Amino acid sequence: MTDFTIASFNVKNLIGPEQEYYRFEKYTQEEHAWKEDWLADQVFTLNADIIGFQEIFEKEALQKVIVEADRRGMASNDDAVPDRSKRYARKAIFRKLAYTDYQHAALAFAPNLSDGAPGQRRPGVAMISRFGFKGTPEVIQEIDPVLEIPFGTMAGGDGGMFRLDRLSRPILKARIPVGGQVITVFNCHLKSKLGEFVARPDGSVPEVDLINYDPVGRALGSLRSAVRRMAEAWVLRRLVVREIKKGYPVIVMGDLNDSDSAVSSEILAGERPFKNYAWLRRHDAKRANERYTDAEDELIRGAIEQVRLESCEKLFVRKSMRDMVYTSAFGGVFESIDQILLSPHFVGGEEQIGEMNYFSVFNDHLTDGSHPEAPYNKLASDHGQIMAHLRLWDA
Repeated sequence: MTDFTIASFNVKNLIGPEQEYYRFEKYTQEEHAWKEDWLADQVFTLNADIIGFQEIFEKEALQKVIVEADRRGMASNDDAVPDRSKRYARKAIFRKLAYTDYQHAALAFAPNLSDGAPGQRRPGVAMISRFGFKGTPEVIQEIDPVLEIPFGTMAGGDGGMFRLDRLSRPILKARIPVGGQVITVFNCHLKSKLGEFVARPDGSVPEVDLINYDPVGRALGSLRSAVRRMAEAWVLRRLVVREIKKGYPVIVMGDLNDSDSAVSSEILAGERPFKNYAWLRRHDAKRANERYTDAEDELIRGAIEQVRLESCEKLFVRKSMRDMVYTSAFGGVFESIDQILLSPHFVGGEEQIGEMNYFSVFNDHLTDGSHPEAPYNKLASDHGQIMAHLRLWDA
């Protein structure tokens, strides 16, 4: 058996000091040092074999965080893990306490193609793997050919069309060798819930003027964001299904910017099958009583379940009898918008090769200052970190 951990970590705007990433937003030397210190401590605490990072502006800034995490981890090993001369050195607790450094790990960075000048920067994503990568990780952001989604007409009207030629942030796809298997891992950061507003010919954007609040215009901005997020989820869904059909186990992780039950999340995970399709009228019925057979019911459910993704969080809640996990707190609303999703290879069915044993959530800092390690959220991440503990069975 091979045990490994995989984590998702939205670091919130990681960039070097004195660099304006968004308009008027940058870190002083002192602020950057504090942020690097906090992030390194989180990476050290996670100690995950594979980590997907979101909101990375510069690879170098992330490398410095990892180097500092390694320094702390090795110092912790010196203090807490006995050498082999001690008679109790082989006790299992010390395997749990031990930190494994990333000195020989592989790091992939996907910059954002929409990244601009100071003040107009756009973040990318990154992934680190202690197992390395099989081949070169792939970055997906440009949509080629362009995605055009037509809408059907209603009562003779024009149904219209949605067109997407670039994702708001890149998707990082990596194949990772683990315990005799090769697993395809996707790291993503879908379009946020922030409204998307279109500038007028004179360059003005009235919807951002909160003094002259425009509720209808701002609602339209939310609609644009939601449609874009759902389209991006479908692009990722298509990539996931292709990998599963090629025979690869798949893990998707990242900031989905929506809850598990949102439409965009359901698009990405896939349909949840009915318990029985034999009661359902056939799609090609010629008579009212023509329904699917029991054999067809089994075929339909098998086809759906073969490519469906399951949320680690939901698996954990069902196992542990807990009723609340959150990775984001904004405006007094606590919700899970960061997810790790597993293909059926880890959940059940003929192709199962492993399982999830545990799910960790690091979210104490989201209580906005009540914890000394996060005095204010400009520097600490505004997301909790999540980690799945997985086990691959022997082939």
